[in-house]
Amino acid sequence: MRYAPCDMHALPMPSANRKPMESIQIQIFGHTYSIKAMENPEYVRELAAFLDGKMREVQQGTGTADPHRVAILTALTISDELFRLRERCGTIEQSADQAVERMLALTGDEGAR
Repeated sequence: MRYAPCDMHALPMPSANRKPMESIQIQIFGHTYSIKAMENPEYVRELAAFLDGKMREVQQGTGTADPHRVAILTALTISDELFRLRERCGTIEQSADQAVERMLALTGDEGAR
């Protein structure tokens, strides 16, 4: 899925080369799943590899063997990362807006925005 820059609340942008759904085999945490997706299969596999890696990190960090618990803790970890990135992105956008306003004020072109 692709998002507009720093607009992580937006719906995924449609792929230019949208294909019909196809079945893709992925492996996550020792299990093979067959899923249907319209995205590029390599992209879906990359997502699965990311999730698999995160789950293994969580398992090693917590020592937990229960896959369900590992999945929940991993979801919380990824959610935390997403929320922190959203906050950071918002801060960067706000700083950029303020910089543009200052530049426009310096050039006397405040109404241009």
